[in-house]
Amino acid sequence: MWAQTPDLVLHNANVITLGASFPRVNWVAVSGEAITVVGVGRLPSDLLGGQWRVIDCQGGTLVPGFNDAHCHVLATASSLMAVDCSPSAVSSIDELADLLRRRAADTPAGAWIRATGYNEFYFREKRHPTRRDLDAAVPERPVRLTHRSGHAVVLNSRALALAGITSDTPDPTYGVIDRDPDSGEPTGLLLEMDEYLDGVVPPPSREDIYEGVRRFNRQCLALGLTSLQDATPGNSPERWRLFKELKEQGILTPDLTLMAGASHLESFLEEGFAFGHRGKGMRLGAAKIMLTMTTGSLSPSPEELQSIVGYAHRNGFQVAIHAVEMEAVETAIEAIRLQAGDLTARRHRIEHCSECPPRLVESLARCGITVVTQPGFIYHSGERYLSEVEEERRAWLYPIGSLKAAGVPVAAGSDAPVAPIDPITGVYAAVTRRAASGDPVLPNESVSADDALRMHTLGSAYASFQEHERGSVEVGKRADLVLLDRDPTAIDPEEIRNTRVQMTIAGGEVVWEGP
Repeated sequence: MWAQTPDLVLHNANVITLGASFPRVNWVAVSGEAITVVGVGRLPSDLLGGQWRVIDCQGGTLVPGFNDAHCHVLATASSLMAVDCSPSAVSSIDELADLLRRRAADTPAGAWIRATGYNEFYFREKRHPTRRDLDAAVPERPVRLTHRSGHAVVLNSRALALAGITSDTPDPTYGVIDRDPDSGEPTGLLLEMDEYLDGVVPPPSREDIYEGVRRFNRQCLALGLTSLQDATPGNSPERWRLFKELKEQGILTPDLTLMAGASHLESFLEEGFAFGHRGKGMRLGAAKIMLTMTTGSLSPSPEELQSIVGYAHRNGFQVAIHAVEMEAVETAIEAIRLQAGDLTARRHRIEHCSECPPRLVESLARCGITVVTQPGFIYHSGERYLSEVEEERRAWLYPIGSLKAAGVPVAAGSDAPVAPIDPITGVYAAVTRRAASGDPVLPNESVSADDALRMHTLGSAYASFQEHERGSVEVGKRADLVLLDRDPTAIDPEEIRNTRVQMTIAGGEVVWEGP
């Protein structure tokens, strides 16, 4: 009766397919890595018995596997090996210092102490730690404390000395050395200076990388993430080979789209890589470009950005431009608009698009630009936005509802480790527009639960040219599936954040089961 003998059958399920033909079905059959049949009603009796595995979903909700459209895999893995200084772990600089002391006691002499995830807004002191704070905790060995955003670090005096940063060190063109206003001495806070520190802070060992990725992998599978898009601007051919190794050894399960760092694009091309190049569970994605305003002006300049975008565009690459502030978003749109050919077909992306007034929403729609947003930021940083963002700009903050209404393709990512890599929280925040405190953040920009699910699945697949192979529960697509304990589209929106993953299936294989 069946064209292909199944390897796996799931039935008695509420399946949200996100497909146009059959929005809701009740059972799914899988052969190999692909979905081969979907059906409505009771499972045919001849599919109940056989050599294949049959799973009774007991009325649970089955959705496509989640796809994080913007994350940083190695940075997140590294954070899982570092001292956790996130708001959930510490609430003051004193508590942070205590954690550093404990880690130092268990760390070999001379080794760097790595800590991550601090957010000064949530400290009782309401300020960044300084070199003196870190010195008091760990005076004899170097400490690197990374901000939750990933765009700032604090070094203690030992680390500053190793980096050669003194009162006489000039600011790099792309970053800022924070200084005491009276003495001119570096405070230890460095903004956008990761590139400067390359070669100073020793990279993690291969063993630490592997262990960090193993922890990251377990986290992803428990949260229903079956595909990832790594947006790290430092991605190079060497990084591709590292991930290839991780995939081949089974250390990283989710499929991975690796963006090419714009500064490494020439190297990729010289080695014969092209946009969309594939390996085992891997694909080469957009050229990642950073457009920042850390120093108060755009870096790179509009002219330099147009040149970078043009080089990627002419070589067949989609671009993904990091743009947060309104001025950066507008400049990114203009750099894309000036390119020749069918812009809609290229699906150029703007990552974050945090401040986006109505006129820029219209420009995004006209140029066919895809926006990759981070709904989880609303939940994890909403109180900070309400406190610190100017009222005028606050009205344009992550306007997801307006983007959808204008026809702008929208995908969702976490930007982990900036925020936890948790798609359920992203869905909740997109629907409720509530911060963790419960404060509303532009509730008029909310979307439906169905749309929020789509942003985290089919929308993300579209952003990486993979909507024909993943992102919905349809025949012929990859069997990436997640079983949830409730239907996010049929419950009180406040209950969405309590949704739990019961099972994760990647490529037709059950890779995680909950209790």
